[in-house]
Amino acid sequence: MTKLLIKLFIKDSENIKDKNVRRKYGNLGGFVGIFSNLLLFALKLFAGIISGSIAITADAFNNLSDMGSSVLTMLGFKIASKSPDKDHPFGHGRMEYMSGFIVSVVIIIVGFELFTSSVSKIFNPEAILVNWLTITILIISIAVKLWQGLFNNKLGKILNSAALKATAKDSINDVVATSAVLLTSVISLIFDINIDGYVGVLVAGFIMYGGFSAAKEMLSPLLGEQPDPELVNEIRSTVLENDEFVGMHDLIVHDYGPGRCFASLHVEVPDTVDIVSCHEQIDACEKKVFDKLGIVLVIHMDPIATKDERRNAIDLIVKDIICSIDETLSYHDLRIVDGEKRINIIFDVVKPYEIKMTDRELIDLIQDKLWEVDPAFFCVIEIDHEFSKG
Repeated sequence: MTKLLIKLFIKDSENIKDKNVRRKYGNLGGFVGIFSNLLLFALKLFAGIISGSIAITADAFNNLSDMGSSVLTMLGFKIASKSPDKDHPFGHGRMEYMSGFIVSVVIIIVGFELFTSSVSKIFNPEAILVNWLTITILIISIAVKLWQGLFNNKLGKILNSAALKATAKDSINDVVATSAVLLTSVISLIFDINIDGYVGVLVAGFIMYGGFSAAKEMLSPLLGEQPDPELVNEIRSTVLENDEFVGMHDLIVHDYGPGRCFASLHVEVPDTVDIVSCHEQIDACEKKVFDKLGIVLVIHMDPIATKDERRNAIDLIVKDIICSIDETLSYHDLRIVDGEKRINIIFDVVKPYEIKMTDRELIDLIQDKLWEVDPAFFCVIEIDHEFSKG
């Protein structure tokens, strides 16, 4: 069904880097969500009214909030597809994240309102009248929501869209919530036991938890999360395919929304390389990364004295020391400057956030270990922190 809908409504569906194609995917997901959730809302509201069940009514309004979420998702994709302008030179792609966050807030608000109504039902219970029509409506709802989850998850994976993945997760949460309501209705029908208010509280809590989880996922890219390690490895392998580049570090990826990534990094090249030739290689590498990954890349060149035997020997000493302290540590830009009474070893150390020692403690530890090798060694260290893992 999903493949058929994509084929019918999205021309050139494989060109997901195109902003208009992304918008069409978002519209497809939105229209399907609006139609199916409106239908489920009407059916469940009818079932809730005739049965007097707060749990079913709560579940109905949860579907209504899902319909509103679909509208917001469509709006987010529409704004995200706008071209860059003078006020937003990096485009409007982050509106996909913003729309997903707004959807999450709406879900939390609806969940809270249903929670208060359900608590009221616990203290002021009313008789519920469940029949097999009510049961059938709930079973249909579960089937539709399960399909919705699979549908939106498929679209989310195709686009790598956080908003659509959040919508898919919400649909699966709804399957669990409606299943709980169904169980309550069956218990009421067979055993004449009224636990409607209690299940309403559980459903509302589940809705709010899903909203908070989705909000957290939406905020993370807006705040500046680390890039996907798989993407980092792809960038690294593409850059280091060039034989003139002997190393790479300080990769920073800026995410301005799906399909709108900017990055910068440093490449290490032998200090004997021809500058003009190296510049041409860097330009070619930047273009290669853009063509392959769609990332606008800026490369800074760091010359390395690869044929300096003394420098290479000290480099091995530093490498052994760094690895002996913690294998997750790394270093770069090592150079040697001789003084009158000491040998200055200058380099940067990349310290992962998981390492708890302070920068000063780490520098002192490295210095102590260098002095054990040669009292003339004096380190000048700049501590960097990880912007990407891979």
